[in-house]
Amino acid sequence: MKPDRPLLGAHPEMQRLVKRIETAARARSTVLIVGETGTGKELVAETLHRLGPVRSQGPLVKVNCAALAETLLESELFGHEKGAFTGATARRIGRFEQADKGTLFLDEISELPRRLQVKLLRFLQERELERVGGNETLSLDVRIVAATNRDLKTLVEAGQMREDLYYRLRVIELVVPPLRARPSDVPLLAHAFIERFAEDNDKDVRGLTREAERALHAYPWPGNVRELEHVIEQAVVFAEGDRIDTADLPINPPREAFDPLHYLVPGITLAELERYAIERTLDSVGGSPTKAAAILGVSRRTIQYRMREWGLGSYAQRGPAEGALDVPAPDAPPDGVDEAE
Repeated sequence: MKPDRPLLGAHPEMQRLVKRIETAARARSTVLIVGETGTGKELVAETLHRLGPVRSQGPLVKVNCAALAETLLESELFGHEKGAFTGATARRIGRFEQADKGTLFLDEISELPRRLQVKLLRFLQERELERVGGNETLSLDVRIVAATNRDLKTLVEAGQMREDLYYRLRVIELVVPPLRARPSDVPLLAHAFIERFAEDNDKDVRGLTREAERALHAYPWPGNVRELEHVIEQAVVFAEGDRIDTADLPINPPREAFDPLHYLVPGITLAELERYAIERTLDSVGGSPTKAAAILGVSRRTIQYRMREWGLGSYAQRGPAEGALDVPAPDAPPDGVDEAE
């Protein structure tokens, strides 16, 4: 595990999630993390463990319940005694024991076989288990964090998951929003990935062109943050200049997504509307803060401050044809703008 991987996101949905994680980290209760594939459920589990005042001192052990056959998964989770089955030539310490005084992360919990659901339920109720082939009862202090991209309630109704286990797992439920529900976080995540992959690949790539940023914003991201990460990694590798352009991106955003009405949808934040209005106005006036301010009815200082805040000044001296904006950097926020924002 990378112990310092940050959970990035300035969108209100992500900020609410972070607050819930901070609160849940102080509890012992079992946590169920729900979200689409690629949203970062494992990173949420890591953050939850890292913020725990006591658990963070113990181990974080991870198991993907879909990665192993049922017989192997049972031994992997609960361990086994020597001679428990053919090939068991020595005692094996299971993941539950390895996670004692810490956290056990069970990814893809929906794939846990029914027979093992019974054993997990018993542990959640009594905090006890036996190794496969053994009769010694082990009492362990392990916090269970599970994750799924499936609707567990539907699995309960279909008889694929025990109802009592379902309720035991979702004592605390953390829902990770899909990337399309927090579009304002796309540039933030993209720049973080650019910095990482530029360093990993010894490339002098420093950011995105305006058109590339628009393309990332317009794309629906069916693979969520994981897909964005892979897109940026490939773009960094193939970028020939110091900025990623649309030609470097292995995606095809829908043309209609660039229409202004695409942004005016329920759920958009005022901050996102403000940025859209300022950027489109700057585009229409060749990047002039003075002209944009006059059109929008705000001070030139406000436009300059927002441009600096969003990193638009980094396009200086590239020329208006490339989306360049020559941005003086004001020393203080404009009237009515709190620097802490």
